[in-house]
Amino acid sequence: MSAPAPSPLAIVDAEPLPRQEEVLTEAALAFVAELHRRFTPRRDELLARRAERRAEIARTSTLDFLPETAAIRADDSWKVAPAPDALNDRRVEITGPTDRKMTINALNSGARVWLADFEDASAPTWENVVLGQVNLSDAYTRNIDFTDPKSGKSYALKANEELATVVMRPRGWHLDERHLVDADGTPVPGALVDFGLYFFHNAQRLLDLGKGPYFYLPKTESHLEARLWNEVFVFAQEYCGIPQGTVRATVLIETITAAYEMEEILYELRDHASGLNAGRWDYLFSIVKNFRDGGARFVLPDRNAVTMTAPFMRAYTELLVRTCHKRGAHAIGGMAAFIPSRRDAEVNKVAFEKVRADKDREAGDGFDGSWVAHPDLVPIAMESFDKVLGDKPNQKDRLREDVDVKAADLIAVDSLDANPTYAGLVNAVQVGIRYIEAWLRGMGAVAIFNLMEDAATAEISRSQIWQWINAEVVLDNGEQVTADLARNVAAEELANIRAEIGEEAFAAGNWQQAHDLLLTVSLDEDYADFLTLPAYEQLKG
Repeated sequence: MSAPAPSPLAIVDAEPLPRQEEVLTEAALAFVAELHRRFTPRRDELLARRAERRAEIARTSTLDFLPETAAIRADDSWKVAPAPDALNDRRVEITGPTDRKMTINALNSGARVWLADFEDASAPTWENVVLGQVNLSDAYTRNIDFTDPKSGKSYALKANEELATVVMRPRGWHLDERHLVDADGTPVPGALVDFGLYFFHNAQRLLDLGKGPYFYLPKTESHLEARLWNEVFVFAQEYCGIPQGTVRATVLIETITAAYEMEEILYELRDHASGLNAGRWDYLFSIVKNFRDGGARFVLPDRNAVTMTAPFMRAYTELLVRTCHKRGAHAIGGMAAFIPSRRDAEVNKVAFEKVRADKDREAGDGFDGSWVAHPDLVPIAMESFDKVLGDKPNQKDRLREDVDVKAADLIAVDSLDANPTYAGLVNAVQVGIRYIEAWLRGMGAVAIFNLMEDAATAEISRSQIWQWINAEVVLDNGEQVTADLARNVAAEELANIRAEIGEEAFAAGNWQQAHDLLLTVSLDEDYADFLTLPAYEQLKG
């Protein structure tokens, strides 16, 4: 690696953090600055293209597979690069933020992979951004432990061979990092900050451990955005003297537009591609966002009524499995978000059965692995995949050639036999306020009503409120959803929270601020593309 030029990046509006000098070295910042110089202009063009495509969907209320890339889909000769040994068996993956305790628990969880999350499960305070990098580097050098100040319980890593393989998720293309700016005062995209710092410090370290720099790519909306990531990977490997093809990327197909470009996304990343993932909440959020002008046929019922067995969701997941296996990639299933109760064994029993049924379905459909949010769910998911896989690392040999998904199947929202309810409206408000309040305190993964919620669940919650108001939905109790009804429900929820936690805790929190922000993004005529954009302006730290 040649000596880097001094970094033109400046750290602004940030209190110094312990050990930040280990992450924010001159060499690392020079690398991030070069990523910013080379790739941010193209990022900006692609964000503008998102808006143009959204306007086209508003005009037509439809989507289709791209005619200009038909040759790529028709060409059966290409495959993605073979999976490295550390990523060949992904039957259970645990997700979570990169705080110190979670880092140890996730690596020790028994899952094959840990999605180390700088995105939806992490509120992007400067502390979380920088110290998350410290924690991962400490884990790879085995310099990490943690003692809980409340319980006194100590946490330490198991032996290396028992630890999960890390797949790191940087922020999406749409988010900037306000604390790191160039000479013109322009912030660096959060994606390039997260990726750049992690890759620079850990790529060679991970290779020495027999693994590599592996990534989950969130919020991708087109194959052109995947192409940009591929260009970033090629440059980063060259800059740092890492062999080309070392990086592996798994793309979350969590936008409706990406669902029509799965093969093209794999093609663009084929030397670095590892697989695709099928999520739920961001995918539904994307349907609402893109088809919000489409009328009654695109109105979603309560979010918890839209399971992965809904016809349009099943079309999406089965197409994903077929696409991945056709191209030699891993197909990774969705999240089991249940958080076990320490007090209610009956709640756990019912929830565990639902998790087991969901994971049995995924394994039976041909998925190679799946996500859980809590270590207690790892054995349940593992059992489901063990029954199907046995000693095989994956089931990519199941080509699912029986699957035939048409373009219209992916947006057949009205094929679902369920309707919005008053209870669903209340739940959307409850989850929205409680999640946003925690996010504003720097918490990105929050247990609410025994479910692990992240930014994606807040997005679908506020989007449903917005959609139901604008579509003039009538609920099961005969009430029409209006802005006034949403305000009344929110006021009632705020009063309930105050009574539940007491005046002192209420005053110490961000409850009124969270309430106001939820109503802003739920009621504004101009639909905010991402809740986290206005929320980031209010995030301290």
